[in-house]
Amino acid sequence: MTHFIEDYGLLFLFAIVALESAGLWLPGETALIAAGVYASKGHLSITGVIVIAAVAAIIGDNIGYWIGREGGRRLLYRYALLRRFADRFLPAGERFFRRHGGKAVFLARFFGGVRVTGAWMAGITRMNWWRFLGWNAAGGIVWAVAVGLIAFFAGKAAADALARYGIYAAIAGAVAVVLLIAALHVWRRRVVEEKA
Repeated sequence: MTHFIEDYGLLFLFAIVALESAGLWLPGETALIAAGVYASKGHLSITGVIVIAAVAAIIGDNIGYWIGREGGRRLLYRYALLRRFADRFLPAGERFFRRHGGKAVFLARFFGGVRVTGAWMAGITRMNWWRFLGWNAAGGIVWAVAVGLIAFFAGKAAADALARYGIYAAIAGAVAVVLLIAALHVWRRRVVEEKA
């Protein structure tokens, strides 16, 4: 991923985030993280990374929304099997998006699988476009700022730690993180077993 960021910079970041947001299963968040880390090394502007990621997320989601709105419904009602599915589940989806559509669009930005399909679903259920646009823009901006800055500062901290303490400290830190994750997993499993 960093190779593409290094060679094509912000253009690559824009393309991959926009395409993921439009509905393709691509690593948009990974590209943003890589760009943020790359910016921490002074090769890109973190402001540019955040702005490009936010704009790409908003544009891509709007493309996905219109694909869902214009093509999604036609596809659902074109084939008998899909029509039965649509007749059964679409009314509930429409009610959900009328009540919670804004929150769903905003929060979808932060979850990989939903990030790819959230805009389509908003379009298929005919969520009001202006409402979609507002929540989508808010989610895209917050996501780009949060993920971009976390990657930037984590990348800077990792680079500083490597420069100060060397590769052995990085390995020790990675082992500590793995042990912490394993301990949390064991603890969670015990809690579930005690409740059962």
